[in-house]
Amino acid sequence: MKYGEIDFDTYFKNYPDKNGYFGKYGGAYIPDELKNAMDEITEAYFTICKSSKFINELRRIRKEFQGRPTPISYLERLSGKLGHVQLYVKREDLNHTGAHKLNHCMGEALLAKYMGKKKVIAETGAGQHGVALATAAAYFGLECDIYMGAVDIKKQAPNVARMKILGANVVEVTDGLATLKEAVDAAFAAYSRDYKDCIYCIGSVVGPHPFPMMVRDFQSVVGIEAREQFLDMTGELPDAIVACVGGGSNAMGFFSGFLNDPVDIYGVEPLGRGSALGDHAASLTYGSEGIMHGFNSIMLKDENGDPAPVYSVASGLDYPSSGPEHAFLHDIERVKYDVVNDDDTIDAFFTLSRLEGIIPAIESSHAVAYAMKLAEKMGRGSILINLSGRGDKDMDYVIEKYGIR
Repeated sequence: MKYGEIDFDTYFKNYPDKNGYFGKYGGAYIPDELKNAMDEITEAYFTICKSSKFINELRRIRKEFQGRPTPISYLERLSGKLGHVQLYVKREDLNHTGAHKLNHCMGEALLAKYMGKKKVIAETGAGQHGVALATAAAYFGLECDIYMGAVDIKKQAPNVARMKILGANVVEVTDGLATLKEAVDAAFAAYSRDYKDCIYCIGSVVGPHPFPMMVRDFQSVVGIEAREQFLDMTGELPDAIVACVGGGSNAMGFFSGFLNDPVDIYGVEPLGRGSALGDHAASLTYGSEGIMHGFNSIMLKDENGDPAPVYSVASGLDYPSSGPEHAFLHDIERVKYDVVNDDDTIDAFFTLSRLEGIIPAIESSHAVAYAMKLAEKMGRGSILINLSGRGDKDMDYVIEKYGIR
């Protein structure tokens, strides 16, 4: 299928290019001392990911340890409430550790093991990436340092406890707004000091090349499974698919299975409290081209052109940029990116819980909220939502801030 000048039959062979660019987005804007480290990771990935030993080991892990494939569930009661559009969810909340994050963490940790590294380093916002990497480190016998903003540590206490129980060293970051961006800053700084013995396991499709490509590839299992499962369940493709987007790992993995199909694709960003700068984290909707954390993409900027302060009720979405591939898909209009605010997100959190017995992560609730609005506009057809994680980690925070609705 062609979309504009882009031929999606050969898309994954051409994007990113050899320098890590999706059109003008991506690349590797890093200090000279890290270039050798990135080159080492790139070379290792392109070598190992084509080996049958690596592929078979990853497949075994996904089946025997992660519990893949995760199922698709039909939301019968929610669909009936909204009208004639049929809603379905891809259940990444049932992946081991409760979210999609383990898909790339097991791949990255396996890569680290093959490279002879002793430690993995990462940042985390909502804590799901941190828990997933701590799980992978325990599985492979690696040391693990997780950098997390002080604000997120308070909001996500259950996941902090899980990381520590799994043996990870949780490093509290108090700089700036003490959320996800600052955690990334601190983790990159630590990695630059210790890259010979460790590997940075980025938690999304962001950062310098090859991470946006690697994380997308490891997460593509979600889209591949979902497409096959939906066809098996219904005999046809969904009319639309929806996923939340912060950095964008769950969405990019999910979207990748459908880019070459006549399916409408929607990425949902956090509008938070409103459209004023500092009240949201909707970079693709309100941002402009800029470089941060080693890659060029679309980002939210302050008056000095630096990354702007951001906010979202979802700790995993409060990042001032998005993955370079999302920026590319935004520009060529293959994916429509839109926003949902905090209030609609929390309403969707409770609605899905009450009607379907599924408590979603607040991040995933953005996608649910948007799909509910989309269903009312469509009138008929089908929507497949990527339920990227479960809401256990969010329950205390939601009850404290919003009560039981």
